[in-house]
Amino acid sequence: MSVIKILSPRLANQIAAGEVVERPASVLKELLENAIDAGATHLDVEVEAGGVKLLRVRDNGCGMDKDDLPLSLSRHATSKIYALDDLEAVATLGFRGEALASISSVSRLKITSNNGQSDSAWCAQAEGREMEASLSPAAHPQGTSVEVRDLFFNTPARRKFLRTEKTEYSRIDDTLKRLALSRFELGFSLKNNGRVIHNWRSAQSQAEKERRVAQICGPTFIENALALDIARTGLRLWGWVALPTFSRSQADLQHFYVNGRSIKDKLVTHAVRQAYQDVLYHGRHPAYVLYLELDPASVDVNVHPTKHEVRFRDTRLVHNFIFSSLHQVLADVRPETKNEALDQQPMINQQIEQVQEQRPISFNQYAGRAPVRTTEVREQIASYSALVNTNDVTDTSPANRETVVQSNARIFSELDKDEEVPPLGYAIAQLKGIYILAENSEGLVLVDMHAAHERITYEGLKDQFHEHCILSQPLLVPLSIAVSEKEADQAEEHKQVFQKVGVEIERAGPETILVRQVPAILHKSDVEQLIRDVLSDFIEYGNSRRIEENMNEILSTMACHGSVRANRRLTIPEMNSLLRDMEATERSGQCNHGRPTWTQMSLSELDKLFLRGR
Repeated sequence: MSVIKILSPRLANQIAAGEVVERPASVLKELLENAIDAGATHLDVEVEAGGVKLLRVRDNGCGMDKDDLPLSLSRHATSKIYALDDLEAVATLGFRGEALASISSVSRLKITSNNGQSDSAWCAQAEGREMEASLSPAAHPQGTSVEVRDLFFNTPARRKFLRTEKTEYSRIDDTLKRLALSRFELGFSLKNNGRVIHNWRSAQSQAEKERRVAQICGPTFIENALALDIARTGLRLWGWVALPTFSRSQADLQHFYVNGRSIKDKLVTHAVRQAYQDVLYHGRHPAYVLYLELDPASVDVNVHPTKHEVRFRDTRLVHNFIFSSLHQVLADVRPETKNEALDQQPMINQQIEQVQEQRPISFNQYAGRAPVRTTEVREQIASYSALVNTNDVTDTSPANRETVVQSNARIFSELDKDEEVPPLGYAIAQLKGIYILAENSEGLVLVDMHAAHERITYEGLKDQFHEHCILSQPLLVPLSIAVSEKEADQAEEHKQVFQKVGVEIERAGPETILVRQVPAILHKSDVEQLIRDVLSDFIEYGNSRRIEENMNEILSTMACHGSVRANRRLTIPEMNSLLRDMEATERSGQCNHGRPTWTQMSLSELDKLFLRGR
């Protein structure tokens, strides 16, 4: 008797259900994706008992006729692909042809559909049995309704792994929100145990899209988010990224879509983390809602049963594009940019051909001078360094304070006639030798003196370091590192990349590499471990910035020690000089450690503190 046996259709379906149907939320995902692929413009979801008792999805899509209904419940039956060429450029969300068959094998399933061309709709029912679905006439407008009842009624072991009704409903809610974020042009509604929870209308304009994002991700996110739209070499990245100061303790507000499909991808996460590396507080996570669009033939979506993961054909290109785009957007966050974000006026809507051609926005017109150059930054650093070592103390007498107030009043009076007030305004006083108090057109500005100067000094040091083309130091004895053959191949392939950051590396054997020189600033670092980490990044992501990050960490420490300290009294001109330099410095909204450098209090906020206007 043969040991190998062919599985029954029912058992085969239930095994497939183990991959596709993990819980009610995964059922909802499959049904919603089918509805979107059917051309629906509005989707209604109804849930009872966390989706276990009932989960119903109704759409107004193209619908199905009598002959297609039973076929839709068959395994490997789909209208999305017909040949291998179709699979290599999938443009739909669903295409495997397993979802409905798998769902019907572990539930009581009913599908009612009308394609708008027949006299009546038709209904197909299946209850986890091998028998064919039963068909009957029904009343239904154009579109399809899928009703899933008693999920896992015939597989009690699977049902035991479900969580509480509240938890399962929460995951259903999250699934719907992810889909609603991916398709602004569609309307969605959700009813839980007979009560309407969500009702999102179609969002067409930018303001309507931002309203939906605020409804799903919270109004605070959109208030602290920067809008971007960047296109280059067949790739487009658009959406919203939160300011670094709006970080999270967990990675719970990160939505990334590839051609409208929600994914969780290590390459994408790595690129985003690198973009935030220089501005994010340690241990915190960035928040974003981002959309990547590219040729469907350039991405493989058929690498995971639930289609949560993808594989890019050119991983290095995608990684570099995401990183460079976000890095530039975050670098251009200056005081005026932050004010616009807080005023719910998203900016940075860009269409560019070359990210490398972008130039930082200059705010120095307010100070009446040209944009800050590297040589000027060097002079500023020298000036501030001298300031740190001086013992002069600001005159804080009442007469001097009165002079400052009168001077600022005169400046504002003149500016009202001739030009705009700078984003950070003009200094009024210094508080406890720590904070600068300034007045701008919005109200009161508070600046952390040390944190702000630390960022200015740090960016200046980075400019100086790279202006000198990264000084390298030959090793007295070349460092020999034993690696795997795969790592040695990566070292040989990326030899030019290492040279750009001051590392001379060569292959000395099948599993040996030699390091002959490194950046002078890294001469005390663990070079061997650094090289191993870089090679690991190349293997995993096709890209690495570990060497630059290590150099930046050292420069950051130097900047911290070389910045104005607390209790250091500054004169009014020195304070104003610091404010102007903040406006001209990249990433000046955060210090090197990711902490905010300044905050704004509007007149209305100040009025509330004193109950004015009541």
